Order: sequence, then structure tokens, then C-alpha cells
Amino acid sequence: MSVLYALLFYVATVIFVVGMVMKIRQYWNTPAPLKIPTTPAPTTATGVVFRMAREVLVFESLFKSNRWIWIFGYLFHVGLALVTIRHLRYFIEDVPTIIMVMQPLGVAGGFMMIIGLIGLWTRRIVVERIRYITNPSDHLILLLLVMIGFSGMMMKFISHTDIVMLKTFILGLFGFSIHDLPLDFPLLVHLLLVATLMIIFPFSKLLHAPGIFFSPTRNQIDNPREQRHTAPWTRNLDKL
Repeated sequence: MSVLYALLFYVATVIFVVGMVMKIRQYWNTPAPLKIPTTPAPTTATGVVFRMAREVLVFESLFKSNRWIWIFGYLFHVGLALVTIRHLRYFIEDVPTIIMVMQPLGVAGGFMMIIGLIGLWTRRIVVERIRYITNPSDHLILLLLVMIGFSGMMMKFISHTDIVMLKTFILGLFGFSIHDLPLDFPLLVHLLLVATLMIIFPFSKLLHAPGIFFSPTRNQIDNPREQRHTAPWTRNLDKL
């Protein structure tokens, strides 16, 4: 079982990294022929940086458009960030004090993550116009994320696992050395779901994570009067 899970995570990591690199390359090379920043928009590069920071850190546009969705979305994303920080202790040999101090916040983040996901999922079922554009894959992704959260919380409060043995297994993967993995059922389910998420991530709607940085409505400067915006393939035509 340890060998199977080690191979699973090696495959999942390769698919995740290669898939993300290819998608980011695609985003980078996709032309933006029009000047289309959502107004009111910043008129300087510094303003664009601050706008993107607000969008990434506090979901500014979502806050302005729908407060209820913003609450559940922000709960999920902040909870996910806290859970991720909590899990860093499994990937670092000598765990920094700051990560140890934040362990209780990581537990709270687990609850925030699940509550946020349930709220977002309920929205897709209850709100008619959202339900109309919801695909089965949207429900499956939400189910996957909820099950990851529930299986993780189950290990914390119901079926405890040997975290020292687990950390030894994870650190061993970095050196291509396979150690024994605890065979607790909730842990095996949790790891299987996480690997599944890594595999589907580069091909799903979850790509809005890197995609936000390539959105022309957010990353463009509002300067059409001061500087003409031309697509790369039209620059040679201007000389004719």
C-alpha cells in the first residue's frame, strides 16, 4: 500500500506541475487585442499591482457584486490557506515556531473551509440562474473538496493517525525513499482524494487561481487615450 500511494503521488505531482506549466504558458501566449479593463480602473502600473493585490487578497470585485457569495468564498479560501500552512509541518524537517503557533488556526481553518464549501454548493442548488449554468463537474469538484475537508477533520477528532509515521513517509518521497504509510482508513481516503485533486486541477475550473493574474479586465492599465493598445500581430501592419 505504501508503494502504491508513493507512485500515486509521484504521478499526481508530475501531472500537476506539467499541467500547470502548460496552462500558464497558454495563458501567457493568449493575445489580448483589446483594451478592456473594468472601470473604474487604475491609470498606472502601480495602481494595477494594488488592484490585483486587493482582488487576490480580499476578492474586491466579488465583495462589491454579492456579499453572500463573498462570505462563503472568503471563508473557504482563508480556511484553505490556514489548513495549507498547518500541513507544512509534514514537509519540513525542523518545523519553524510560527507554523507550530498557527496549528490551532489550521484546525479552525478546516471548519471555515467546510462551511464555505457547503455555502457555495448550496448556492449552486438553490439559486436558479446559477443552477442553470452548473455542470455535473462543478458538483463533483465541490464534493471532492468537501470530502477532503471531512476526511481531514475526521483524522483530527475521530480516528487519529500516527503523524510521525506519516511525516516520515512524506519526507521520504522527496528523496525517492518509500517508508511505511499508516494504514488508517480516513488517512488513505484523505490522501487518495488529495492526489485526485492534484490530477484534475490543471484541467478544471480551479484554474481561476493562476488565471486571475492573466485577466485583461484586471491586469490592464486604463490609458487608451495616452497610449494606443495594439496586438502584437498588428504592429508590423502599422508600418505599411
